[in-house]
Amino acid sequence: MTTATGTLDEGDVIADDADESLAEFQWRLSMMFSRARSLWKESAARIHPDLQPAGYKLLAFVARTGTANAHQLAEAFEMDKSVVSRQVRALEEFGMVVSRPDEVDGRQRVLTATDEAQRALAELRADYADRLRAVLAELTPEELAAGRKVMRCLSDM
Repeated sequence: MTTATGTLDEGDVIADDADESLAEFQWRLSMMFSRARSLWKESAARIHPDLQPAGYKLLAFVARTGTANAHQLAEAFEMDKSVVSRQVRALEEFGMVVSRPDEVDGRQRVLTATDEAQRALAELRADYADRLRAVLAELTPEELAAGRKVMRCLSDM
């Protein structure tokens, strides 16, 4: 291929295509994160009208792991401990988590999602699973496997 500045070989064209693909991938990833923030906000409101998205993420983590303490939550979400503390208080007030002293370190509090929270989260997961299935229905099993691999790589960064 010839350009105004000289000749491009096949490697240059492939590199340009790869750069363009990476740029679009980054843009799509940014859009996906934006959509995720919207879903967290929507999910929080469905759980409780006064629940903040940060509180929803903490609740989902506690429910998924079975138990957690504030230190684990702050570390997992890279949140300031004061933010975690406020959100945990709100979750307790809304009846979404219960707190008990840690059996190993009585200074720590262990959080557990209530049955009400578990039911609400299960309903949300079912709704979102249906939406996700509908969006991904046109993909082949191979395409889904490739997408799963990309997601795993990104989540392990």
